[in-house]
Amino acid sequence: MTLRLAGFAGDSIVDGPGIRFTTFCQGCPHHCPGCQNPETWPFEGGFEVTPEDVVEHVKRNPLTRGVTFSGGEPFAQAAAHAELARQLKAAGYEVASYTGYTFEQLLEEQDPAKLDLLQQLDILVDGPFRQEELSLELRFRGSANQRILNVPQSLAQGKAVWETRPRWVGDEIH
Repeated sequence: MTLRLAGFAGDSIVDGPGIRFTTFCQGCPHHCPGCQNPETWPFEGGFEVTPEDVVEHVKRNPLTRGVTFSGGEPFAQAAAHAELARQLKAAGYEVASYTGYTFEQLLEEQDPAKLDLLQQLDILVDGPFRQEELSLELRFRGSANQRILNVPQSLAQGKAVWETRPRWVGDEIH
């Protein structure tokens, strides 16, 4: 199993709290106007890597506490991202993902691979980027329609549950 990535950032501080490893997957069906990463839209290009290779790369930095899947659209490669998330969780990392889909859309679709990926995540930043709702004051999201969700609680309750931990939504990073 392989992932097609456009790139990665080994020391990101903008894709979640603390020092994170961020993957930028190649391919996105959303094409949001004002997207920060339009070069990730084509499903061709980028490079292939195995989940094991990514985990080994993440482990090289002892300061990394979490991994964020960004885009492109991680749910367009849901099975491979689910496997990567499973391995990262087993190694003790928090796993977050951005998506242009809403939590509700992902549940309604009932795609087994997308549901598997959801089950592996700690955090989901959902919803398409909307340029008209852009705010540079939002933490870890680009537009006001996007939500930072606690995935385990959301799945348990069958509805979107906002993340409330201060390190994700407050002024302090712990």
